[in-house]
Amino acid sequence: MTDADAIRRAAAEWVWLPRDSDHVVDGMVAVRYPARFGGGVRVSAFDREGTADEAVDAALERARDWGERRTTFWVGASDRPTGLADALLRRGAVHEDTVTVFALALDEATPGESPGVTVETVRTREQLRDVDAVNVPVWEQAPLDEAGLDAELRELEADWSAGRGFRVLARIDGRPVSTGGATIVGEFARLWGAATLASDRGRGAYRAVLAERLRLARAFGASTALVKGRVSTSAPILARAGFRTYGEERAYRVDVD
Repeated sequence: MTDADAIRRAAAEWVWLPRDSDHVVDGMVAVRYPARFGGGVRVSAFDREGTADEAVDAALERARDWGERRTTFWVGASDRPTGLADALLRRGAVHEDTVTVFALALDEATPGESPGVTVETVRTREQLRDVDAVNVPVWEQAPLDEAGLDAELRELEADWSAGRGFRVLARIDGRPVSTGGATIVGEFARLWGAATLASDRGRGAYRAVLAERLRLARAFGASTALVKGRVSTSAPILARAGFRTYGEERAYRVDVD
């Protein structure tokens, strides 16, 4: 597996740009999320000159330009300038979430068995409906409409054909209960979007989704799995599966005046 600094850099460069979002890259990555995901602005991947306060000011000004009030800053050890968390807390920011950065060499992956859980690669419109049945309650987002399903399927097919990524779905007794995706970027398989229905947690569904993603990632040519696991949910499972930790990223919310 690659060295720790390269893993941390790869984690810091990982930014999600949802379909139909606006984004600007200018010493940071600012993304205006579509209404389907609750709107607001996410800012991350800071790499700019000047002070932490100047960086925060620039991000908040971008949110104002977009007419958005809620701004979420994701802050990690690789950010420049340093001191962003302190600058945000001085402004009354609320700490909302923490993820641990994990990585694992795929030839060392041993996620274990999940009796009673079946897992499948998502390739059809009907499977995407089942994925949405998991994502909507877990992520508190709006369901996909017909046009959204069409767009998701086109993206899914294009990523699979190009070897860029995939999504999997786990079922218990035929019911969709857990899902997650992966994107291949160089040697890294970025594992994202893992969600399990609250009523079915603790039954091995997340572990089954993880195992299938690791298997497929290796088949797609990746050598290292990279994932950001929520401290309150997936992080303990990832640690038990052999993933090593490479720091944390924290989310702070600021409401723009």
